[in-house]
Amino acid sequence: MANALEPDHEVDPALLEASAELGSDLEAMAPPTQRLAADRRRPRWKAALGILAILVAILVVWEGLKLLGGNRLVLDRPLGLPIQIDHRPPFTWKIANDLSLPHLWTVAAAFFEMDSVGDPLALRLLWSALATFRGALVGFALGAGIGLALAALLIQVRFLERSLVPLLVASQTVPIVAIAPIIVVGLKAGWFGIAIVAAYLTFFPVTVAAIRGMRSADPRAFELLRSYAATDRQVLTRLRLPAAAPFLFTAFRIAATASVVGAIVGELPSGTREGLGGAILNAMQYYSIQPGRLWATIIVASLLGIGCFLLVVLAERRALRNYRPATEPGAAA
Repeated sequence: MANALEPDHEVDPALLEASAELGSDLEAMAPPTQRLAADRRRPRWKAALGILAILVAILVVWEGLKLLGGNRLVLDRPLGLPIQIDHRPPFTWKIANDLSLPHLWTVAAAFFEMDSVGDPLALRLLWSALATFRGALVGFALGAGIGLALAALLIQVRFLERSLVPLLVASQTVPIVAIAPIIVVGLKAGWFGIAIVAAYLTFFPVTVAAIRGMRSADPRAFELLRSYAATDRQVLTRLRLPAAAPFLFTAFRIAATASVVGAIVGELPSGTREGLGGAILNAMQYYSIQPGRLWATIIVASLLGIGCFLLVVLAERRALRNYRPATEPGAAA
């Protein structure tokens, strides 16, 4: 809001001076930039340590279930040690057997198993993740753009908001596994059809967050813009969108992971074997004899979703490093 409104046509010097005064007034209404001192920031190593602790806890619980209720465990000279382990769990739990919950080292070994062409599974999953990332990225961009455009339209036309928002909510109640075959098979658009499925899961959170964010600007700023006869486009670009930035990035975090899910679901009926969806189908066919392969594919899919989430977090930190929050947020008309 630091810049004054730029006139769309030639005006007299008095109006130019008024426009400059508007920029100064808007600048004065914004509080100083909130920059956290280094000593006030939460050390990043603490966050990493917390994530590591949770991960270790999950692995301990995993193997704990195996030791208590899994199959008989026989290890001959583990790690080269001159010992033999023969463990018989005291309980028998179906969820902890070797088929439902393989040992961690079985899942780790699956990454190094060779396929029919002599490549390790880890390399194959890497290429599959890149193919899925392509569809997720395009779907994320498409869905975010549609969601933002919808929000801008609904903000300007109130009766459309009252009539369309319930339909948008209803659209999200339809299972994505029912929509994906219609889009992918019906359109026959190849990988772009997969991106459309990803966009279907992406646009809704962006739309809702953008509407909420565009109404969170300081009402005094709206009154000031109206007093200078600002157009709707100028109000949108100079006030509503900057105010909605934190809300949008929160929605982008959700949409980034949802786009990965949408891309994988879209790959299932497409018949393609390039992405992680095809890898999941292939691993399911051999799950009874090689359960570690499916778990390895699930791990790679999870890492892809986490990676997309972190990309949005990095973009948010860069885009909002000089963001000026409103001192008195309120709902604007």
